[in-house]
Amino acid sequence: MIRGRAKKDNRTKSLIKRLMPGDIAVIFHQDLDEVAAVHLADRKVKAVINGAQSISGKYPNYGPKILSDAGIPIIDDIGQKAFECIKENDYLEVSENTLWVNNKFICHINFLDGDMIERKMAEARENIWEVLRDFIDNTLDYAAKERDIVVAPVVLPPIKTRMEKKHVLIVIRGRNYLEDLKAIRSYIEEVRPVIIGVDGGGDALLEFGYRPHLVVGDMDSVSDECLKSCDEIIVHAYPDGRCPGMQRIRELDLNAVKFPFAGTSEDIALILAYENKAELIVTVGSHTSMVDFLEKGRKGMASTLLVRMKVGYKIVDAKGVSELYKNRIQPSYVAALFVSAMFPILLVARMSPQIQELYRLLALRIKLLLGF
Repeated sequence: MIRGRAKKDNRTKSLIKRLMPGDIAVIFHQDLDEVAAVHLADRKVKAVINGAQSISGKYPNYGPKILSDAGIPIIDDIGQKAFECIKENDYLEVSENTLWVNNKFICHINFLDGDMIERKMAEARENIWEVLRDFIDNTLDYAAKERDIVVAPVVLPPIKTRMEKKHVLIVIRGRNYLEDLKAIRSYIEEVRPVIIGVDGGGDALLEFGYRPHLVVGDMDSVSDECLKSCDEIIVHAYPDGRCPGMQRIRELDLNAVKFPFAGTSEDIALILAYENKAELIVTVGSHTSMVDFLEKGRKGMASTLLVRMKVGYKIVDAKGVSELYKNRIQPSYVAALFVSAMFPILLVARMSPQIQELYRLLALRIKLLLGF
């Protein structure tokens, strides 16, 4: 039996901010992505109830496996009707096959266990070629329409931050971004790059003690604290000039400029760094694979493909650097360190009459104890 209070939201990334250890997260998230699952696990929720399919088998999304490995039960695909019956802070009880809300029966349920996740992942791998074909077709269609991203001059918003001949670090809340950010900490400390946080990436920087110079995005997943602490804010607007995110900036009584652009907020950050003549662009948590884009609900990656073509020679992608090199302590290193440390101690002991006398007394005491 699982019991707890419900915390509910249609948008998982909005819900994460309100979760406390022991809560039951109630979401409606088709094909739960890896980043969302990592945050749910970090919040130490008691269980996750999903109104949609956590893994549909369309493509291999790793979110459910992360929750399963963390020991968090997944009550899967309860449906829209049951999802709407649950309200914030309702008292939930989950048994083997039933869900109760405030002591009232709501529906029968199914748990998504490890074996089922593996079967769904295997199914997804078999379907991946069909999905890949559609993804490529969509990407190429949009690339043909948006080729001006590469060839046309970009009208940049006015900013104060200087990037010319400097390194620029762009942090996006993508796969393994926390681990990779840890792995390049020495680079950040030594080079002191201009730091751009893309939406929730700005909060990741704050967690590590770094204040972003710029925050770029549509303002839907970055905290008020981050927006108030950064030097400048650039709000992603639609190509026609509409800019829903600017409303939040006004409510916070902050200043910002908008950047109309057809691509993603990540693309905007890359264009800003490139057009402002950055010497090198380092990205953490970037979205560069088909699965990354499918997890974000995008059917193609035309704008990112074109932006990468334009600025790619300046980019160093830190994705996966934490896996590339892990500082494991080998037994041989420990032994060598012990020998190195003992050498000066033995040398001093050999030259010191006081220590030699102490050794003789210690040897004599041992002999007496053993009866020699």
